[in-house]
Amino acid sequence: MQGWVIWVVVFGVIVLFAVSIYNRIVLLVQARKTALADIDVQLKQRHDLIPNLVETVKGFASHEKEVFEKVTEARASAMQAGPVAARAKAEGALGAAMMNLMGVAENYPQLKADANFRQLQSDLSDIENKIAAARRFFNNATQEYNTAIKQFPAVLLAGAAGFHEESFFEVDESEKHAVKDAPQVSF
Repeated sequence: MQGWVIWVVVFGVIVLFAVSIYNRIVLLVQARKTALADIDVQLKQRHDLIPNLVETVKGFASHEKEVFEKVTEARASAMQAGPVAARAKAEGALGAAMMNLMGVAENYPQLKADANFRQLQSDLSDIENKIAAARRFFNNATQEYNTAIKQFPAVLLAGAAGFHEESFFEVDESEKHAVKDAPQVSF
C-alpha cells in the first residue's frame, strides 16, 4: 500500500511541475502579445501622423509626386501587414520612404521654418522613440519566451503543447543602413 502512495505523490509532483512550466510559458506568451500590442499602438499613431506630414510637405513641394506616392503606398502596406516579420519589413519600407520625404523637406527652407511642419517633425521624432522602446520591450519578451521553451525541462513540454520559437521585430535592411549612416552634424 505504501508503494502505491509513493507513486501517487511522485505523479502528483510531476503533474504540478508540468503545470507550473506550462503556466510560465503561457505567461511569457501573454507578455509578448502585450508588447506587440504596444508596438501596434505606437505604429497607429505614426500611421495617423504621416498623412498630415505628407500634406504639409506637399503644400511646399507639390512637384515631388513620386516621393508622396511612395510614402502613401508604404503606409498602406504597413497598415495591412500581418505577422511580425511581415510587419517589421513593411515598417522598414515605411521608415525608408519617410526618410526620403524628410530629405525632400530639407530642400525647402520655408518648409523647415513652418511651425506646423516643425511640430509634426517633433511629434514624429517622439513617436519613433516610443516605437524603438516598444520594439526593445517586444524583442526582450520574445527572447525570454524563446529561451524558456528551449530550456530543460520546459523543452519536453513546449513542443508537445504547441509552443514554438517566435520571431523578433527586427530592423529592416534599409533601416540598418540609415542607422549606420546617420547624418553628421557639425557647427
